[in-house]
Amino acid sequence: MEIVEILGYVFAVIAGIAIGVVVGRFLLRNLLKQQEVAAQNKVKKILKDAENNAEILKKNKLLEAKEKFLQLKAEHEQEVNAKNNTINQRENTIKQKEQSVNQRMENFNKKEQELDRQKSNLEKQTDLALKKQDEVEVLKNQHLKQLETIAGLSAEEAKEQLVENLKQEARTQAMMQVKDIVDEAKLTASKEAKKVVIQTIQRTATEAAIENSVSIFHIESDEIKGRVIGREGRNIRALEAATGIEIIVDDTPEAIILSGFDPVRREIARLALHRLVTDGRIHPARIEEIVAKTKKQIEDEIVEIGERTVIDLGIHGLHPELIRMVGRMRYRSSYGQNLLHHSREVANFCATMAAELGLNAKMAKRAGLLHDIGKVPDDNPELPHAILGMQLAEKYKEHPEICNAIGAHHDEIEMTSMISPIIQACDAISGARPGARREVVESYIKRLKDLEELALSYPGVEKTFAIQAGRELRVIVESERITDAQAELLAADISTRIQTEMTYPGQIKVTVIRETRSVAFAK
Repeated sequence: MEIVEILGYVFAVIAGIAIGVVVGRFLLRNLLKQQEVAAQNKVKKILKDAENNAEILKKNKLLEAKEKFLQLKAEHEQEVNAKNNTINQRENTIKQKEQSVNQRMENFNKKEQELDRQKSNLEKQTDLALKKQDEVEVLKNQHLKQLETIAGLSAEEAKEQLVENLKQEARTQAMMQVKDIVDEAKLTASKEAKKVVIQTIQRTATEAAIENSVSIFHIESDEIKGRVIGREGRNIRALEAATGIEIIVDDTPEAIILSGFDPVRREIARLALHRLVTDGRIHPARIEEIVAKTKKQIEDEIVEIGERTVIDLGIHGLHPELIRMVGRMRYRSSYGQNLLHHSREVANFCATMAAELGLNAKMAKRAGLLHDIGKVPDDNPELPHAILGMQLAEKYKEHPEICNAIGAHHDEIEMTSMISPIIQACDAISGARPGARREVVESYIKRLKDLEELALSYPGVEKTFAIQAGRELRVIVESERITDAQAELLAADISTRIQTEMTYPGQIKVTVIRETRSVAFAK
């Protein structure tokens, strides 16, 4: 009985659940259907609102487009009107120009007709003039024949005689004018002294120096040569390696030749060889020791020479490296002239000349001492010594006028101060002084011959003599062909040709000698 009740209860519960499920599904379906209807209504409303908004936006855009079109149309009409006005103005201008051109053409035609009439008249007058000219030419020829008959000379002969007389008269006047100019220059020389000195001394610059490359070491006997060479030449090889100098031991009696382009190295080799020969102990280790000591001694001596030089000249504040280079000048030479002595001489010359000209004598002396400093650098670059010296002076903070004087003393750069030509002139004076430099004999003789032949090329010159080592040229002329006035002109011409065609140190004096001898015999 209880089981039946339980089962009935269970069935009742299941039936209730099934009914609930059916009712729930029915309610859910109704709810979904209501939501779907509501959504469709909402979508329809949204679409309707969108259509309304689109219609309003469309109307607004159409209105804006119409307004824009009207605005552009108005602007275009204004632009067209402006262009039409411009075209009308240009058309009016063209019409006016056409009228002006037509008026000018009419005037031109009138002038052309007038010119044609004048041309016709001129042709008639030309024909008449030609006829008259022919008549005049006939009369002229008759007159010339009458004159030739009377004078006994043809027209060409008379013309040549007249031209020759005019030439002689012009030449005489020119020579007299040259003499007057020279006399006037002599009278005014004292007033123009400073200007003349500065302008003329610049033309006496000399060439760059040539180095000596050989030194001779004298020995007491030829036995020492074997000791210098050493066993299998080891001593001479060690000496050459230590000094950088070529040692030449040949059959020259009592002499060993030291060859090299560096004069300081040659001096080191000479002193070292002298110490070794005096000491008697010659072997590679001893050679290296003596060479090292000699180098130290030479460097100290170079500095001492430089310091003593600047003290003697009264030059202060010179850079230590420049002082060392001044000392190195002691071992350089140009044509046999010691470079240090040359530089000291130039410095003194410059100071004297600058004082005479009213310039800075101390600055001129300083520039004169340093003008050849470019010949003694350690690295010896491929530059002209004047430019290298200027660069060294600039490097060690020398005055710009001194730097310019150093660089310009061989015309490598343009002169910018009054000291520069003084340095150039004093350098030439020191180098050109007779006996100051040794010159190659062949070139010296050739220069003298060229000097004499230049003067001999003039007509009327009988003999020429170059004397005083080429410092003076004496020209002997034929008195029958050359007058006194012509002699003065000849001297000026020869000196001008020497200046333009020849290279020479210093100056050359040209003396023209004209001698007249009158001989008579008493019987």
